[in-house]
Amino acid sequence: MTRAFIFPGQGSQSVGMGKELAEAFGTAREVFDEVNDALGQNLSKLMWEGPQEDLTLTENAQPAIMAVSLAVARTLEKEGGFRLADKAAFVAGHSLGEYSALAAAGTFTIADTARLLKRRGQAMQRAVPVGEGAMAALLGLDFEQAAEVAAEAAQGEVCAAANDNGGGQVVVSGKKAAVERAIEIAKGKGAKRSMLLPVSAPFHCELMQPAADEMAEALAAVDLKAPSLPLVANVTASRVADPATIRDLLVKQVTGMVRWRESVLYMEGEGVNVFAEIGAGKALSGMVKRIAAEPELHAVGTPADLEAFLKIV
Repeated sequence: MTRAFIFPGQGSQSVGMGKELAEAFGTAREVFDEVNDALGQNLSKLMWEGPQEDLTLTENAQPAIMAVSLAVARTLEKEGGFRLADKAAFVAGHSLGEYSALAAAGTFTIADTARLLKRRGQAMQRAVPVGEGAMAALLGLDFEQAAEVAAEAAQGEVCAAANDNGGGQVVVSGKKAAVERAIEIAKGKGAKRSMLLPVSAPFHCELMQPAADEMAEALAAVDLKAPSLPLVANVTASRVADPATIRDLLVKQVTGMVRWRESVLYMEGEGVNVFAEIGAGKALSGMVKRIAAEPELHAVGTPADLEAFLKIV
């Protein structure tokens, strides 16, 4: 049995997430307090009480999702008496989840991760005025077909594959008019369904270059340690452990595609057959189920999940 710990990205947020963890485990409470202190913001109150529209703002959702993931990861280690590196071969995360994965593996402190994600969310929002960009999910097309749709829809504007989520789910990102054209073109090419996503900016495309420049500056000012176990990076879909390379890939990740399908296949090719999703929701578990042959899946986000997982880990 070879295990990977995977960490969710934006869209996994919901009011109330992490509250049961904080009530059940002192270690989890400490993580939420650490994030609050680092940001100078009572983020945990927003996470537990809402309102949903404020939690969904990119600058709040990103550190909030990380906080839940790290509360779970730290509690697993404390309650289980082990390091994550002793129990898994890889960590990986979807977009912002890559920061959670690296924090869990000791590359970043939790405080630095919270501040980086707050700034990342703000930078991404600033990069493109609201209403000018969009993202859409194309369902029922393979990656090559979706990439062709994006290229045809561009017509001189930005439109590109942003997330290759596997199982016939590809997200395109770019100028709003181009993304709307992609939805119509995809229907004509046999997509089962195509729809705009409720996001505030066109992530993971070249329109995010101002945010990438800002993150290069932010990451240059933060100390990175080698992770305790290799990261499978979004940008390359392969392992990385060198801090300088990780820094470079995190900058490229802002405009680059999230190669999640290839990342899962890479881990499977390296012998991984157990995937544990650490944090809020079960979105990644669903993706992995559609990509890997016969994966054993565990979503670990509540006290009950955590206690059940500790019995088998």
